Amino acid sequence: MTTDTQHADTWAASPAGGRAGFTALAALTAAALVGALYMVFLYAPREREMGEVQRIFYFHVASAWLAMVAFAVVFAGSILYLWRGRLRHDRWAAAAAEIGVLFTTIVLVTGPLWARPVWNTWWTWDPRLTSSLVLWLMYLVYLVLRGSLPESPRMRQFSAVYAVVAFADIPIVFFSIRWWRSMHPVVVSSQGMNLEPEMVHTLVAACVAFTLLFALLFRLRLGVERARLEAQRLRRILLERE
Repeated sequence: MTTDTQHADTWAASPAGGRAGFTALAALTAAALVGALYMVFLYAPREREMGEVQRIFYFHVASAWLAMVAFAVVFAGSILYLWRGRLRHDRWAAAAAEIGVLFTTIVLVTGPLWARPVWNTWWTWDPRLTSSLVLWLMYLVYLVLRGSLPESPRMRQFSAVYAVVAFADIPIVFFSIRWWRSMHPVVVSSQGMNLEPEMVHTLVAACVAFTLLFALLFRLRLGVERARLEAQRLRRILLERE
């Protein structure tokens, strides 16, 4: 297996992608977000029982979708790092974990805001809510682990192993409302979505917009990491010349 130190400088020096491509992605993300906001507040009908507060649903579900996508990238990057030992895969995992924690935070904030008028409580130890909170804590620990240990292949190996283990909570979060009695509504079932067509269109638009947002944030975070590693490389060169 090739060690990650052999790939560090190559990865740091590789471009994050063309500026034109990044600009196009940013423009597409902005357009998708504006379109999704229009659909959430003006296109989707008002829910008969929950009223306007139900519109939080679109942001809540889209954020949950993105959290799952982000943690899947963490899992894949960690597996690839343990297999190939390449620094780029570790950086994919680290970048995706930060974004995943961000979107899980949004899930945990929008959930109580939506639930309070419906359930008459801010929080209940419902299986879906509890497993989502555990997921958030587990990936916070992942970030703390990376930040508290010195930068080294051993730190990256520990982090990758932990990320692979932490991913086991993802299916628990997803299937919790099917495995245990839960107050949380089921959005997608074997019968499809129990939503008006306009609501389905809006939910899909929100998920697409948030997916583009993830791609943009992921690319930005990798660019920051490349800049950091390039600065370290230049610093080593300067120290060697002194």
